[in-house]
Amino acid sequence: MNSDRWMQWPSREALAREGLSFARLWFVRVLRVLILAVLLWEAFHQDRGWRLVAGVALVVLCGGLGWAFFRTSFDHRLWPSLALLVLLIAAAYAAALGDWRALALVLWCGTAVAALERLPLAAGVACVIVSLSAFAVYNTDNWLVTGLIVVGLALAGYTLRLDAEARGSTQRMLAQERAARVAEAETAALAERARIAREIHDVLAHSLSAQLVHLEAARLLIEGEATREQILDRVVAARSMAREGLAETRQALSALRGELTPVEDFLRELVASDGASVAVTGARRALPAEASQAVRRVAQEAVTNVRKHAPGAKVTVLLDYGEGEVTLDIRDSGAPPGELATSGAGYGLLGMRERAELLGGSLMAGPGEEGFVVTLKVPT
Repeated sequence: MNSDRWMQWPSREALAREGLSFARLWFVRVLRVLILAVLLWEAFHQDRGWRLVAGVALVVLCGGLGWAFFRTSFDHRLWPSLALLVLLIAAAYAAALGDWRALALVLWCGTAVAALERLPLAAGVACVIVSLSAFAVYNTDNWLVTGLIVVGLALAGYTLRLDAEARGSTQRMLAQERAARVAEAETAALAERARIAREIHDVLAHSLSAQLVHLEAARLLIEGEATREQILDRVVAARSMAREGLAETRQALSALRGELTPVEDFLRELVASDGASVAVTGARRALPAEASQAVRRVAQEAVTNVRKHAPGAKVTVLLDYGEGEVTLDIRDSGAPPGELATSGAGYGLLGMRERAELLGGSLMAGPGEEGFVVTLKVPT
């Protein structure tokens, strides 16, 4: 584990500028400009003729080498980075021999700090030893001051490395969070599309099933040579169911947008034409959109099945607001089946059961003491 740390590069996020504050970015830029200005001032102030040209050329060359080192270390290219540091250290020796003192000191200190901050620790420590040893030999201060400077530079480089790694970790976490948010938004969009598709499917299934009842009745009337008025009544009823289906589709879309009418009012309107009773127990409260839609769709499906399989049966509806869940109970009196009792394949209740299970609830449908019972339980 330790060997891996010694050979591990700082991450790209740590070596990049992202995450640096505005003030820190400007501080670094101003510091670089000041260092460059001091070095150029030394070259212009002390030298004339060819030494002036050589001094300026050496400053420009070191600036280019430093920029190239920042690029190669950002790309995690070890040997080119080490080669550039060797050239910078050699340029510092040349500056010391040419009596450009400030340039030599800046290069030795800068290469030590940059190597420790941007290279793997093994390579960085080696460069630090070479650069700061040369600095200690060349520096004219007493040994205590020189030692403090060397230790301070090493600590500064390592501190910058730790700071860069912490900033890189923060940037990676932010990137992961953004990716998670994008994935969450995409998942939510897909779930919303699935919910809309399910609602439209249930509305159309209910509407088309009811239309099928009337159209099948019209077929039987035609085969039985019924009167024109009887057949027309069935066709008109099928047309009315188609209109109701469109209205229910619009209502479902409105419900998905949160424009819901109270469930108990919806149930009373649903069974008003059948003369059925609706009882509501428990503390009434607003239901989540999906739970409310599940109650509505199950009620529509159950009432349609009663009309289709047991026309004329007495229907009772119970809506119970329990703690943590809502229960819908619909049962009929078990009147003799009508002529269309054998139509349909039971897919409506199967779809309602799947809807309830998706919400963490349950749906039970089967014969009761007198007729057929449908019980839905949905957590709220």
